[in-house]
Amino acid sequence: IVHFTQKFECQFCKETEALLNELAELSPKLHLKVYNFIEDKDKVKEFGIDRIPATIIKDQKKDYGIKYYGIPSGYEFSSLLNDIIMVSTKEVILQDATKERLSHITSTVHIQVFVTPTCPYCPRAVELAHKMAFINDNILGDMIEVSEFPHLGQRYKVMGVPKTVINNQIEFEGAVPEKVFLNYVIEAAKLTGSSFPPPPKVETPKA
Repeated sequence: IVHFTQKFECQFCKETEALLNELAELSPKLHLKVYNFIEDKDKVKEFGIDRIPATIIKDQKKDYGIKYYGIPSGYEFSSLLNDIIMVSTKEVILQDATKERLSHITSTVHIQVFVTPTCPYCPRAVELAHKMAFINDNILGDMIEVSEFPHLGQRYKVMGVPKTVINNQIEFEGAVPEKVFLNYVIEAAKLTGSSFPPPPKVETPKA
């Protein structure tokens, strides 16, 4: 768990760091590294952090593009736990057809999922974004707790959550099914240069 914080002018930095410290103490296999957003510029650049509090779930060798901006509390705590399990076990619960389609994405796809801690439907959208980021290195998945970043809420006209924004081009609201989420991701990928083979033909049974 890599965490970026600072002591001043950050509404939930103290609470987020305390939450992650308590979590890391639960298992010797969890390791928390905390960096200062102002002082540790090299790490900020390395992980592509542009706001705080920011939390990344990775293993010892690889950053999968799984980020949390804001405190992962309330219903989002379950997303955090599930991401930790996924990164540890390398088991991704997605349909095989989804994984196959994701493998063809060759351009950058940045998924931002806006949430609030009290939204019971938000974890589904966040976890889909993070699973897809885990599958393909070209996909980045951000959870953004919108009440902590009101300027982003205004910029993207977030009127309800979850709201998902992909590459600042594709937007949709709600915890949509996996196939629908995938179609939006593919649409965004096509706009940035990815190409996809045609879906397999379904033969009509002969009478």
